[in-house]
Amino acid sequence: MTDPFDPAWLRPQWPAPAAVRAVCTTRAGGQSQAPFDRFNLGERVGDDPQHVAAHRRQLGAALGARPVFLHQVHGFEVVAARADTPDGTQADGAQTRVRGLACTAQVADCLPVLLCDRAGAQVAALHAGWRGLAGSGGAGVVERGVAAMDAAPGELLAWLGPCIGPQAFEVGEDVRQAFVAVDPATAACFSALRPGKWLADLPALARQRLQAAGVQAIYGNDGSPVWCTVSQPARFFSFRRDGVCGRMAAAIALA
Repeated sequence: MTDPFDPAWLRPQWPAPAAVRAVCTTRAGGQSQAPFDRFNLGERVGDDPQHVAAHRRQLGAALGARPVFLHQVHGFEVVAARADTPDGTQADGAQTRVRGLACTAQVADCLPVLLCDRAGAQVAALHAGWRGLAGSGGAGVVERGVAAMDAAPGELLAWLGPCIGPQAFEVGEDVRQAFVAVDPATAACFSALRPGKWLADLPALARQRLQAAGVQAIYGNDGSPVWCTVSQPARFFSFRRDGVCGRMAAAIALA
């Protein structure tokens, strides 16, 4: 059987059940012109709408499912995606048990998190920028996503996709305090750069949140340079690097 995914897209290396189909797109493929070249999936970035629509159809055909593209607002709401859930639903995560529907997180530096259960009965996709990850009072998009899964956290698998790496993600003291004030252990995820400025390890922060929520089976982005969106302009879109750019997507569905 021919692999429907572009060979340059990322296929999660994790022990997910056979019923789970997951992928993270890159810039590879597609027809968008600079600065959205090539496989842009974002509708609100200024690209030709016909190109975006064609790319979304291509992703859906490869997955064998309809991707649900959310209107992401750097928050932490997670919705239950159903057959009639429209694109543009405002949320930063989606969970579903519906076959033929793909939960989808668009990214261009933020961290995509995919979840499934060991039974292959449900999946979720989360958009985890630092605001959504920090959430409110220590509860953000990761905690909401884990709670939305109708399974014990120990029965869940998580995969972290590409994002801005710890060597590139410069943040202020306000970002550091959003995490450290809730959990002092997260201080280890920040490296001093200069007074009032820090380098933040976004995937490490997500791993801590997932583990605290009871998810121990975590795969993918380990913070190494190969996962960094900023440092690989030929492979990944990066808003921090380019300003105007396209969007990739991590998507997961039940076959």
